Amino acid sequence: MSPRSLGLAVAVLGAGVVVVGLLIASGALSWFGRLPGDIRIEGRGTRVYVPITSMIVVSIVVSLVLALISRR
Repeated sequence: MSPRSLGLAVAVLGAGVVVVGLLIASGALSWFGRLPGDIRIEGRGTRVYVPITSMIVVSIVVSLVLALISRR
């Protein structure tokens, strides 16, 4: 990988992190982690959270992005 393409990849990754951060700060991703299928168990002194559906959504999105990138 050439230094120019590596720099571009880092810049794109950074821009993506900024966009996700802005979405989280604005509350646009407040639904994430509360999807049907996410397991939440709360007792008196214990909380257990297993975000099964949320992680499936993340996996699908990352797979699609990587598939699009690899086609170039």
